[in-house]
Amino acid sequence: MTPDRPDHSPDLTPDSDPELQWICVFCGSSAGEDPRYLDAATKLGRSLAKRRIGLIYGGSQMGLMGRLADSVLDAGGEVVGVLPEPLLPREVAHRGLTQLVITDSMHERKAEMARRADGFIAAPGGLGTIEEFLEVLTWAQLGMHRKPCGILNINRFYDPLSAVFDHGVREGFIQNVHRKMILVEAEPDRLLDRMRAYQPPKVPRWIEVGET
Repeated sequence: MTPDRPDHSPDLTPDSDPELQWICVFCGSSAGEDPRYLDAATKLGRSLAKRRIGLIYGGSQMGLMGRLADSVLDAGGEVVGVLPEPLLPREVAHRGLTQLVITDSMHERKAEMARRADGFIAAPGGLGTIEEFLEVLTWAQLGMHRKPCGILNINRFYDPLSAVFDHGVREGFIQNVHRKMILVEAEPDRLLDRMRAYQPPKVPRWIEVGET
């Protein structure tokens, strides 16, 4: 497989209603301390393949990322990995993907993943996972896209982050309409059902695509 390089600028198509043909999953390149995290990655991958939803992810064969990609591929699904060239030696690129896209930078990686995806899921992971999810969530808040943003809350991993969101609402820093954009479930199928049924709220478009 020859890695590809993206040919298009970011396009979040903010005016289109989402159809879940491709979902971007942010998750850890580590496996975590609890085997339930790997089990959940397997279950999510199988659910995506069963629903004929393609996976877009960070391109690594390590940790939850690798398990997720393998489970989609083993079930007959399609997987696109997006990996920045500087991380190729460290993240150990998965060589069995449907497509591997190589970008020049982390910024281009995130833009390419967002452009290709019809929705976003944060599974357990570290700082990079959380940062990537919060960025696409912020884009939704700003009206730059209408794609569903979900959290797969395995082993209550994201309870503390959800508490921060709720605290932000109570303290007047997060609007309730934006809090409701965040779909949180512990089971992959339940989360995918809610993402498919998601009706984006009408929010002002504070910034146009291309102005970031």
